[in-house]
Amino acid sequence: MDSPRLLTDDEDRARHVLDVIPQVPTPVWGRDELGAGEMWNSNAVIAWLIVSSGLDAESTQPPAGGRAPGWGAGLAVAGRRDEEERHPAPVRQERSIPT
Repeated sequence: MDSPRLLTDDEDRARHVLDVIPQVPTPVWGRDELGAGEMWNSNAVIAWLIVSSGLDAESTQPPAGGRAPGWGAGLAVAGRRDEEERHPAPVRQERSIPT
């Protein structure tokens, strides 16, 4: 049976999934406001949570013959988050202009 799937039996990892929930992006449901190539929906949220919590998204796919519209959006947006954390934008120093 392909579904449901156990993603981890590590309690700390499972807690981390819950810890990142408040950070889930909240664009308009069913649209691609984040430019991910697919609409944002419940599949996108689950994919985003899996990646953002450090679980292995590569081994998690829809069940055989199943579809998951929006899954790619969640992976793409979470991937951007990971990239931003690895390579943060430089902090701009504010300068005061003498008057």
